Amino acid sequence: MTKGLLGARRVREILERNGVRPQKSLGQNFVIDPNTIRKVIAAAGVGPQTDVLEIGAGAGSLTVGLAAECRSVIAVEFDRRLIPVLEEVTKGYPNVNLVEADVLELDLSDIAADNLVANLPYNIATPVVMRVLESAPQISALTVMTQREVGERMVAKPGSKIYGAPTVLAAYFCSARIAGRVSRRAFWPIPGVDSVIVRFSRKPRQPEVPYQLVQKVVRNAFSQRRKTLRNTLAGTFGAQTPTETVLAEAGIEASARAEEIGLDGFVSLARALLQD
Repeated sequence: MTKGLLGARRVREILERNGVRPQKSLGQNFVIDPNTIRKVIAAAGVGPQTDVLEIGAGAGSLTVGLAAECRSVIAVEFDRRLIPVLEEVTKGYPNVNLVEADVLELDLSDIAADNLVANLPYNIATPVVMRVLESAPQISALTVMTQREVGERMVAKPGSKIYGAPTVLAAYFCSARIAGRVSRRAFWPIPGVDSVIVRFSRKPRQPEVPYQLVQKVVRNAFSQRRKTLRNTLAGTFGAQTPTETVLAEAGIEASARAEEIGLDGFVSLARALLQD
């Protein structure tokens, strides 16, 4: 599966020849282990009929692997120093379209892709995942490799200390699970933490309550984690709607805290905003 992958020697050689050093400020840790590339592609379940969006193409090690397996790859890279590197390594793959852009500003609504597969810089992993979920409904599955702590937070369950607003908001759109673990030695330079592969599968139907309303309630609820929902949601539902009444109607104790509540609970709370 997936021959011709870039290994450590090849990645370092081509970066050095192009005068590119990884920048910590951009969260650049390039994948140099072919087995890790195979693991990500297997977790993504992509194939000859798949059109992939890759964000943070880097030195092209994952790009090449995806191009060999998929119908098309749109590879987005923010760092212009890496464009010549990507052009070189993907020269034999006419199904790769390189895009130099900041994905947080790129219009994703008409991107011709049905899957996202990416090695995401740790510092933007959560914003990127949320932007794709919010703005690109045509992308039905996301497979991302990111820092273990970030990945585990994305799939956390209510009651966990790492369960937070991004967990709930991602759950509005999809189900998520850890699909694999990756050693820090699969990257260059070696990061200070291990990574995980997270697989997101978009739900065929989202809750009937609009996302913007759920988002408002969730963000208010988690604005001060140590306080009870009675306090954090005060004023959320309007002056004429007591917070404790809304909580009681949703079957939630006023003394509960945000990290104890699952998606269904927040949807029930947000439903009250439909009446405002």
